[in-house]
Amino acid sequence: MAGALSALRRLYLSLYNWTVFLGWLQVLYLALKTLNESGHQHVYKAVERPLLLAQSAAVLEILHGLVGLVRSPISATLPQIGSRLYLTWGILWSFPETQSHILVSSLVISWSITEIIRYSFFGMKEALGFAPSWLLWLRYSTFLLLYPTGITSEVGLIYVALQYIQKSEKYSIRMPNKWNFSFDYLYGAIIALGIYVPGSPHMYRYMLSQRKKALSKTKAA
Repeated sequence: MAGALSALRRLYLSLYNWTVFLGWLQVLYLALKTLNESGHQHVYKAVERPLLLAQSAAVLEILHGLVGLVRSPISATLPQIGSRLYLTWGILWSFPETQSHILVSSLVISWSITEIIRYSFFGMKEALGFAPSWLLWLRYSTFLLLYPTGITSEVGLIYVALQYIQKSEKYSIRMPNKWNFSFDYLYGAIIALGIYVPGSPHMYRYMLSQRKKALSKTKAA
């Protein structure tokens, strides 16, 4: 029984990882193709559907951690996925004025390269039981460049969106109302920017420690 459950787990995770891998591969292809043919102003429209699907699918990774399908700590998974969902839906999708900004291109390329490597790495581990050393190195090394470019793009796009959030008052709740509650989405975005200040260095240090641990195992082997 335990063996059958383990096989089902590996089959499910393998299918999940390779499916999302293909989604991010499509995002990268469309982004680079559009950049070359039409310019950065049109990148978002070209990648919108696969980007929304691929990034939203990451919600399942939180559930995977909660039910014990994977060993990744929720404390590391939740903020990373949460920030990306916020950028994807709460900024880019919600405020179309941000979609033509050049930072969308750097964001999408940074995210997609990172995720293509990550999902192929875990897809191979689940399907074959191992991943080649070169892929392991990429998995734990490319963030050295792509994390800063991705974070810079995220922070920049939230900042760019502030004026449109303030102007539209979208998602804000004003008093008086039957709930006797008010919420200003602009302040929420400013708080999100503030969280990046301590959060980004913390995540970067965490990934550096994970890199050291993962690559030291290959040297020892």
